[in-house]
Amino acid sequence: MNSKISSRLTRRGFALGALATTGLTAACGNGVGSSGASTIDARVDATLRQMRDLYPNTQTLADKSTGMLVMPLVTEAGFIFGAGYGRGALRINGATVDYYSTVKANAGLQIGAQQYAHVLFFMTEDSLNSFRRASGWTAGADVGYVIRDKGDTLATDTNTLTSPILAAIFGQAGLQIGATLEGSKYSRIIP
Repeated sequence: MNSKISSRLTRRGFALGALATTGLTAACGNGVGSSGASTIDARVDATLRQMRDLYPNTQTLADKSTGMLVMPLVTEAGFIFGAGYGRGALRINGATVDYYSTVKANAGLQIGAQQYAHVLFFMTEDSLNSFRRASGWTAGADVGYVIRDKGDTLATDTNTLTSPILAAIFGQAGLQIGATLEGSKYSRIIP
């Protein structure tokens, strides 16, 4: 009987420890507990400068877009089950109009942690309006990637540039490889 109780406690302790570690890792350095809007805006400004320095052609996308969702730092961690979190701002004509969080959960063969920044370029009024009206918008396979991994150059093929939403993922650091936004849920927040 004691071995059953101790094995249950061990499994339960492991599961709780894994969840706590994932939660703590996701909260590190991504704006959780920050001083709010001014901190997010400063991080958004720095992220946009970094993106333009690394990939100057993104300025053309920014100029053509109807709005940009900038997530300065998304932290993901996983051991079989993974989770991610970040906060950012929606900018229209260079001005912040709303603040958003992104949450991601997944399962599968994975281990490690990573951090990255990403920008969603809304290339049509319809895509921007759909995003803003949604109570919780989830990124899917319809997002076209212009920068996806370390070392990528700006992809400007005709198929990508006709997508209503384009994504740039950059500044990756960590042990996981191949950041994707599929399954990421974005929700409006009040910082």
